[in-house]
Amino acid sequence: MSRIKNAFDGKKAFIGFVTAGDPSLSKTEEFVLEMEKAGASLIELGIPFSDPIAEGVVIQQANIRALSAGCTTDKIFDMVQSLRTKTQIPLVFLAYANTLYKYGYESFCKKCSEVGIDGVIIPDLPFEEKGELSDIAVKNGIDIISLIAPTSEQRIQMIAKQATGFIYVVSSMGVTGVRSEIKTDVESIVNAIRSVTDVPVAVGFGINTREQVLKYTNIADGAIVGSAIVKIIAKYGETAASHIYDYVSELTKGL
Repeated sequence: MSRIKNAFDGKKAFIGFVTAGDPSLSKTEEFVLEMEKAGASLIELGIPFSDPIAEGVVIQQANIRALSAGCTTDKIFDMVQSLRTKTQIPLVFLAYANTLYKYGYESFCKKCSEVGIDGVIIPDLPFEEKGELSDIAVKNGIDIISLIAPTSEQRIQMIAKQATGFIYVVSSMGVTGVRSEIKTDVESIVNAIRSVTDVPVAVGFGINTREQVLKYTNIADGAIVGSAIVKIIAKYGETAASHIYDYVSELTKGL
């Protein structure tokens, strides 16, 4: 069983997100371990990028902090290699297509495999264009995590049929960020997905309360929380670990 499958095996998955290198890579490693201790099943590591078009202001600023601190893709790979000596929690990158293209698809996927990355989420890679990457990813045992948005409509089942790892259902239109209310009919999207595949489904974009986590893990197989965790890091910086632990512990209670 792959590490990503382990995240959803017999339980609902809480997926936490941090921007790698914010405020430093040693702290990113610490934050991942704290989230695992608090009950997270899988972690998304954002590779900082200068134009993260899917992100709201909170994660945009985290990208700027990480890049300003000298974070690079190679340094992130080194951090993951270190992290893998301490944990086997499933790890996926959230990266923009240009990062992979510039690094080289073959080199990037090979390095992911070597250090222990299980999958990659690429928000700006359209489904119709993933062919140039997917065979290379498969060869290296890396899942390309498919995103399905409220506007996917007739494309939902087409995307879902080819999905591997897990499917990321985008709960809301727009960019990432904390939302007090999510109005999308997520359940109908999940039902459409489940009619064609048994690949696990996790819901993200805007989720930040225990009530939302419980609601969406009741509908789907997992819930993704990103901006709310990054806000804690923005507030507490180097001393954020205990605050992240407390927050994630509260959100995973009852899963």
